[in-house]
Amino acid sequence: MLTVDSGWVLLRQLALDLRWSWNHATDALWSELDPELWARTHNPWVVLRTVSQQRLRQRLETPEFSGTVQRLARMADDAARAPAWFQQTHADSGLIRVAYFSMEFMLSEALPIYAGGLGNVAGDQLKAAGDLGVPVVGVGLLYSQGYFRQVIGRNGEQQALFPYNDPGQLPITPLRKPDGEWLRVEIHLPGYSLWLRAWQVKVGRLHVYLLDSNDSANYPAHRGITNELYGGGPELRLQQEIVLGMGGWRLLEALNLAPDVCHLNEGHAALVILERAHSFMKAAGVPFDAALTATRAGNLFTTHTAVSAGFDRFSPRLVEQYLAHFARTALDLSITELLALGRQTPSDASEPFNMAYLALRGCATINGVSRLHGEVSRRIFLPLFARWPAAEVPVEHVTNGVHTPSWDSPAADELWTGCCGKDRWRGALESVGERIRCAADSAIWQCRSAGRKSLVEYARERLSGQLAASGGSAEEIDGAKHLFNADTLTLGFARRFAAYKRPNLLLHDPERLARLLSSASRPVQLILAGKAHPADAGGQALIRDWVHFVRRYDVRPHAVFLSDYDMLLTERLVEGVDVWINTPRRPWEACGTSGMKVLVNGGLNLSELDGWWAEAYEPSVGWALGDGREHGEDTARDAAEAEQLYELLEGQVIPEFYSRDGDNVPHAWVARVRESMASLTPRYSANRSVREYVERCYIPAAEAYRNRSQNGGALAIQMSTWRHAIDSGWHTLCFGHAAVETRGDRHHFTVEVGLGVLDPQSVRVELYADPQGDGHAFVQPMTRVVRSDAVGMNLYTASVAAIRSAGDYTARIVPSHAGVRVPLEAQHILWQR
Repeated sequence: MLTVDSGWVLLRQLALDLRWSWNHATDALWSELDPELWARTHNPWVVLRTVSQQRLRQRLETPEFSGTVQRLARMADDAARAPAWFQQTHADSGLIRVAYFSMEFMLSEALPIYAGGLGNVAGDQLKAAGDLGVPVVGVGLLYSQGYFRQVIGRNGEQQALFPYNDPGQLPITPLRKPDGEWLRVEIHLPGYSLWLRAWQVKVGRLHVYLLDSNDSANYPAHRGITNELYGGGPELRLQQEIVLGMGGWRLLEALNLAPDVCHLNEGHAALVILERAHSFMKAAGVPFDAALTATRAGNLFTTHTAVSAGFDRFSPRLVEQYLAHFARTALDLSITELLALGRQTPSDASEPFNMAYLALRGCATINGVSRLHGEVSRRIFLPLFARWPAAEVPVEHVTNGVHTPSWDSPAADELWTGCCGKDRWRGALESVGERIRCAADSAIWQCRSAGRKSLVEYARERLSGQLAASGGSAEEIDGAKHLFNADTLTLGFARRFAAYKRPNLLLHDPERLARLLSSASRPVQLILAGKAHPADAGGQALIRDWVHFVRRYDVRPHAVFLSDYDMLLTERLVEGVDVWINTPRRPWEACGTSGMKVLVNGGLNLSELDGWWAEAYEPSVGWALGDGREHGEDTARDAAEAEQLYELLEGQVIPEFYSRDGDNVPHAWVARVRESMASLTPRYSANRSVREYVERCYIPAAEAYRNRSQNGGALAIQMSTWRHAIDSGWHTLCFGHAAVETRGDRHHFTVEVGLGVLDPQSVRVELYADPQGDGHAFVQPMTRVVRSDAVGMNLYTASVAAIRSAGDYTARIVPSHAGVRVPLEAQHILWQR
């Protein structure tokens, strides 16, 4: 039997491990200690900190409760120690540690330090990395207020609230030195030191480390730097990014957690590039350029932005105020040299400092978050690669995925477990899809019906509470408890309310929508949720439009707007909706992971062909909106797509849902659900995306960093010297006479090249042809067959199959050095014509 003290220790371990947020084995424990508080907060640490000692003693003296605590603690320890996918597959890879920097992490509603999609991706990737045994640590900020909480007033106006995040009620612990002193990080800013407290979050096998500025040693104004996520003006944002990037790296050093790879989740963390280079400068005794060359090999930048205006930009004056001293004393750079790292035109003194440009110039791998977003990002960054074809801009893509155990309903978990086993998301996923295809129609429909029923019950409860909070009448509050029907087709629309997401596309013809919802024979119910940024008046007006629609057309029995879109609401929505609707303007949705969350539960997507849906859509798995092309802010196109949306709902979605057999099962609908679950759930899981990051990015980056950093950075110094030679000598290159001869089925090209002062080994002469159709560009190295003649010209040749016109090809010269990523690390290019 456990004593109170020993039981408290085990319960504390369980409560402070956010594994409970997706592995619900401990839920019954917390509910037994305080069912009401658990139902309201879903925060085990609050329950444990609040429960009386008498209640705790009573439960621990119960053999069943005490035994359950011990069993669950052993299970958690066993799960943390068991070899996982990474240990079984890549134990000899040499990858020691990845540090994942993000401005926000959506890990649990008990830790509200997130706003939306960026945090969702960060949290889900960390959870999946833990499941797979990948050695990752997270680095972020602890916000005393976090992102705002939303209240919808009687007239549809959004009110922003900022409740205090009491660290004592959050599932976090202070980081302490061996002697018990609280670990604090110091950053020297103009005229003062900024002290940062450090916290630890346990997430299964992994840890996330958070910094906050609410240290009593700081000036009052500076204690609030980490108050609010995405609040304040440019100066506060720069301060936060200094804390995240520079403070985050110093925290890792203080913990002796030197990473091979730094993964920057967006450009907010780009200043870690400078801090990491500074550390290498001190350790190896090399100048900044060599240190950056060495360390960038181990830096990865994931961009989530689909428009260049979305990147953080800071005025030169602000950057100089906060970073000039660090640049001069730590990096031996002038402020002009530092600003050049974040500018398209380094010599333009008026150009702002772009954090994404710094990230691109300080990382060796850049990726977008969907296939389409990779293409969009290449266009965005094209100005940094003058004269390079857009297709060769060095931005790849790793399409996001979601942590399926965090988003599946109890009914879906039971269905998947029966077909695929309990550990289905912790390894390779080759057989998962085929196994779920074997599920009977009746089992899939039962799962869907259970999820929908649970959502209806939750929506009633949440809406009644929402009405009570906004001053609703007793009649309204009671009526909310009887809204909706568990057998009715349920549509979900929830996301940030911003103009480019077109959240009001469904409202284009409100009378038609009202008729669609309130049909007597084939009714539809719609659940909406979402926040508009407090500074976005247009987004808030879009919310009001929906609230007014529900009231004006008296569709409350069929449509509701649920306020305060958070992780708990998201979980319930994606578990129960039949169809998830997404209507952004292509290509402004970089990925759109919200629609991925419904897959595991058998929900279907009706979405614009944007983000992940542009690569996922097939007619057998859902419905597509749009024509797959970009139309900008064309209101006529908006109207056409609204019409298309109505037609899809009226002509396909609704009839298929209500076409039933004698057992009341819609077999055509279930067939679509089965195919969506089988083909899309594994592909768009964070399990797949994390394994892709490991094998395509992390392991190669760690190896490249080791090669460049060993022997005091000898290879990095050599690369730096080579790049300086290229920069200074590129203007001496030139093309001479060129000729082509077609003999039989081949074109034979010759071209004269003057290499000037450059070593022939430092450049590569290539034959290039633009892509045809959806194919790749043709690039083939030319061979140097005659060395410099009397006038300094070298002769290069190449032979290609004559399947295209000889006029399609042209010669070009590009930098060349083993291990250097061109054009990312050397942007020069010279074309024959």
